[in-house]
Amino acid sequence: MSTHTSGLSKATRRAPAKPPETALQGRRDLIRQIEAARGTQLVCYVTSTRPGLEVAMAQDVIRQIYPHLEKIKASARHGLPKLDLFIYSNGGDTTVPWRLVSLLREYTLELSVLVPFRAFSAATLTALGANKIVMHPMGTLGPTDPTVNGPFNPRDPVTQRNIGVSVEDVTAYLQLVKEDAGITHEDELVQTFNLLAEQVHPLALGNVKRILSQSRSLATKLLSMHMNKTSDGHKIQDIVESLTSKLFYHGHPISRVEAKDQIGLESVDFASEEVAALMWELYLRYESELELLTPFHTAQDFMVANPSFATQPAGTSLTTPPKVAKLAYVESAAASVVSVLEYELMGVRTPDMKTAVSLLQKRTGWQEEF
Repeated sequence: MSTHTSGLSKATRRAPAKPPETALQGRRDLIRQIEAARGTQLVCYVTSTRPGLEVAMAQDVIRQIYPHLEKIKASARHGLPKLDLFIYSNGGDTTVPWRLVSLLREYTLELSVLVPFRAFSAATLTALGANKIVMHPMGTLGPTDPTVNGPFNPRDPVTQRNIGVSVEDVTAYLQLVKEDAGITHEDELVQTFNLLAEQVHPLALGNVKRILSQSRSLATKLLSMHMNKTSDGHKIQDIVESLTSKLFYHGHPISRVEAKDQIGLESVDFASEEVAALMWELYLRYESELELLTPFHTAQDFMVANPSFATQPAGTSLTTPPKVAKLAYVESAAASVVSVLEYELMGVRTPDMKTAVSLLQKRTGWQEEF
């Protein structure tokens, strides 16, 4: 019996079409390539820096990273593997680095942090706990002086939201008084401090001191995980002082050359050309998934989707279908979880014939990605 292919030679028969690679498959393939190039196991932690939708490092990530480490441990053939943490973040909760690094070190004897681009504030603290900080040419660390938020912070007169108090702003004010204004008499110093306390609640100032002390303590403990407290004590303190007090601007980007040669972070390694290319390509995949180059503007998005709404009479309202925004990723070669925000946009025509747009949060949380 003949078939519809019986007239075709072996050379002309076509293999079944291969399905296109999914975004998740592409990232996993890059993760495996980095692992092969470095002889390590890799876990990725990426938080959104999307304008209007920036997400901070938070304690909930610890629960999400743990299963990845368990899978890595189960697949290890000979003892604990070398472990890499690929991190991209503008920072966040300063208690996360200590818990995260402590957990990672339960599963490895040699921890490296890969920095493809930004690893600021709490992400920098995390990197301090690694044996090696492998940095891409675009990779940057940042000062670890925190900006403090609390119920006693001053309020913005327009939005009525609490204003973050920068540790460096407080210390710079006091230095300005002493060093530049030349005020050194005790009574005058008391007066200048009282002026500050009139603008910033004393309990907020106390919180600044507490958080600064905590940041210095954390940095010291993290560096001491791989540096000798006795023989390297002065180096550790110099690094901590540089990162918390000597850079003067919380947003200062520290390049890999500055980190190694000026800050004194001997743990910094320059990524090889092969690894650097893979790191950057993996970052670009996350940049695309999290839409990091597209500002999150609720009013603009609503009007683009509903251009005719601007002609509707006052009192008219409209709610968009649910949308999903991705906020953060935790990934390894074996699994992927993503933090998402499900939301709707509600537009209302006000009496003065303007459009007010509100974001209605439907759901937020971590979910597995397949």
